[in-house]
Amino acid sequence: MAAPVIETCHVACCANRTPNIVSWGRGGTIAFGTCTSVALYDPQERRVVATLNGHKGRVNAVQWVHREDCAPESHLVSGGSDNHLIVWKAQNGKFIQSVECKGHTGPVCAVDAIYVEDSQILVASSASDSTVRLWLCNEAKDAECLHTLSFGSSFMMDVSLALLPGSRVPILACGGDNSQVHLYVLSNGELQKAMSLQGHEDWVRGVAWTRLGGELLLASCSQDCLIRVWRLCAKSGTDAHVEDDHTIIKMKEDVFEVKERDLSSVFAVSLETVLAGHENWVYGVHWQPPLYKGGELQQPLSLLSASMDKTMILWAPEEGSGVWVEQVRVGEVGGNTLGFYGCQMSPDGSMIVAHAFHGALHLWCKDQDKEWRPGVVISGHFNAVQDLSWDPEGEFILSVGSDQTTRLFTPWRKHDAKEATWHEISRPQIHGYDMQCLAMVGRFQFVSGADEKVLRVFQAPRNFVENFANISGTSREKLLTFSDSANLPEGASTPALGLSNKAVFQGDLGPKTNEKDGQFNSVSDQYQESHFHPLIMTEPPPEDHLLQNTLWPEVQKLYGHGFEMFCLASDSARAVVASACKASKAEHASILLWSTATWRQLQSLPCHTLTVTQMAFSPNAQLLLAVSRDRTWSLWRRNQPTPESSEPQFSLYAHTGKDTAIHSRIIWSCDWSPDSKYFVTSSRDKRVIVWGPCSLEDSEDNMLPPEIKPCSSILDVGDSATAVTFCPVLCSDNSFLLAVGLESGRILLYRWSPGQGPAGGHDWSSCGETDISQSHALTVKRLRWRPRAGRVGPKNKMAGQTEGESEVQEESSWVQLASASADHSVKIFNINKRAL
Repeated sequence: MAAPVIETCHVACCANRTPNIVSWGRGGTIAFGTCTSVALYDPQERRVVATLNGHKGRVNAVQWVHREDCAPESHLVSGGSDNHLIVWKAQNGKFIQSVECKGHTGPVCAVDAIYVEDSQILVASSASDSTVRLWLCNEAKDAECLHTLSFGSSFMMDVSLALLPGSRVPILACGGDNSQVHLYVLSNGELQKAMSLQGHEDWVRGVAWTRLGGELLLASCSQDCLIRVWRLCAKSGTDAHVEDDHTIIKMKEDVFEVKERDLSSVFAVSLETVLAGHENWVYGVHWQPPLYKGGELQQPLSLLSASMDKTMILWAPEEGSGVWVEQVRVGEVGGNTLGFYGCQMSPDGSMIVAHAFHGALHLWCKDQDKEWRPGVVISGHFNAVQDLSWDPEGEFILSVGSDQTTRLFTPWRKHDAKEATWHEISRPQIHGYDMQCLAMVGRFQFVSGADEKVLRVFQAPRNFVENFANISGTSREKLLTFSDSANLPEGASTPALGLSNKAVFQGDLGPKTNEKDGQFNSVSDQYQESHFHPLIMTEPPPEDHLLQNTLWPEVQKLYGHGFEMFCLASDSARAVVASACKASKAEHASILLWSTATWRQLQSLPCHTLTVTQMAFSPNAQLLLAVSRDRTWSLWRRNQPTPESSEPQFSLYAHTGKDTAIHSRIIWSCDWSPDSKYFVTSSRDKRVIVWGPCSLEDSEDNMLPPEIKPCSSILDVGDSATAVTFCPVLCSDNSFLLAVGLESGRILLYRWSPGQGPAGGHDWSSCGETDISQSHALTVKRLRWRPRAGRVGPKNKMAGQTEGESEVQEESSWVQLASASADHSVKIFNINKRAL
């Protein structure tokens, strides 16, 4: 089989901000909803192995359908804000959409599923239309809605299914905002209410069944900060009707009867224990999965709970007394975050994961000494990703998003691992406005713009440079020469109510001693300002470190724009930054140029009448291209330096007008060919056009304006083209490789040969596209090629081993493409030029 043209190297994403969104399968795979997709994550390999696209709205609930023999699951159920449920089925190692259940009239918020006879799947779902529905899904790929329970004006927050002990009768538990847990039994095709369990004093947030020998245990958790565990057991015919003996003190039992075919059996439910230990709403409970030991199935009796107090607790009965006690408590410290939405335990009980209010996953692993330690886990933006950029050497990626953060991703190889995996190792900016754009200035400095009128400049602190040296295997001294190492701060911290990251220097890290003991000069002296602690990273940091110990100090603010920032660009010489803001009038649509040496405003370039949507400097730094919502582009050339001013000045070189603009809709994106001769524009009118040639040789004769016209035939890509980029590395036949990102989330690869001429239309050849599992689920916001050939990441070389000639060639036949999308994800693709 031929090598694939495009392979997914990394997906950076996080869980949606809802309970019930994470489910850990018996095969070791964690499934979680991210935007409108379901991601399948392997915690051992530390990467997303698949993304399942099918929902049209946000995914709110995900659940593996566990098998009774504890083998790896072959079905997965998800429910979303599109009011649908999807049952996914494993086929040839991949999950495909098997059945869609339609019927709810509101977003689905909880799902559960079990196998009933003939390998049919019984699915229970709760939605914000105040109903709980039961569905029967079979191999014939159709779903039947068996029953609909309506709860009037109340909502059910969670559902859980199990089979009654000693029978195949399903029992359904629902917990909701009326503080009760309702039990329903499905026998002889009828759904009957068995009973309501009283006791909680606030909304019930989670319910979970587990089988223990011949009994069932039900755990329920609530906003009253308590967890209640109930025991359900079968009563034999004789002891069901014994008169109460008042001399014995025992728990009150509630009894219900189930008629199945001709038989009638009686079951009793009693309160087993109440667990108090959390200090805030308890959102999730999860029983440890059953294990095979010595050929038989055993259910370890331990319960995991997650709460808004930022902790997870592992509960189990004490060996001697049988009293339930707290065994372990783990959690996150610091940061201005809320707590946990839910928790899951690995099949062997050696790892636990929680998902937090901002979608971040928190993983803890049990080591040899039975101690729980934080583990390395995937992270990503929890809202649309707006822009990204490679560092000039192509070693890491910076991305900004509407979740108000800037994040830095780089590959990392464990000592015993075959290949490197990508991880977030720094979160340079955590802001109070949605981030919109960024531009790298050198390796360790960047400018970012948000939904505010100010641009902010950040510089890497010493702590980051040292840690990055450890990770990437570069020498620290070499990296510190990139930056003014003598004056570098150690790190940064954000003041309590501020937006600007303040530098923290070596002297600020010690404990503050005041001359007059106990005397404070001002009220603010009572609160220690710096929350930053220098990290020595031996592995990617967990979420709470990312939140407060990896910020970069802000070194400059740039004022000049009248509206919110929209796009940024920097030149290859790292001398100039161009910025533009949202504009509905020509006066605000000017591009501002800034000097990176002094951070002074150099020039204002007026030309466009509406928002400039993207800008790009040519690789030789002589030309600046801008495209706009007014459907035109403008090209600015750098003037020859004069003796009076050494600072660069730009003047208008060429532009399209109303009559020459070929695009009939907003131009979204633009980029330059690596030789600075051609540039490409892509638009909402589904067209991609290459323009040129831009030669600056005849610089003496400035009388005639250059004629820059379309050099390519007009490429129709069939959907709004929201991102376009030229690969810096040419193909083997010296044609150019371009990537086009679409509004649908697909990414297309094309080769363009300049010599063919626009007439025949043979100058474009399609050479690959992302398939449904690789594509984004929503608009592609930005595409960026790695600035050099090869795949980034420390290669696994033994000491003294040199790379052979063939290895170097093999590596140079790969190029990497990074994409940012409105579906909250950053994806990195490896593209094999030989396979093109």
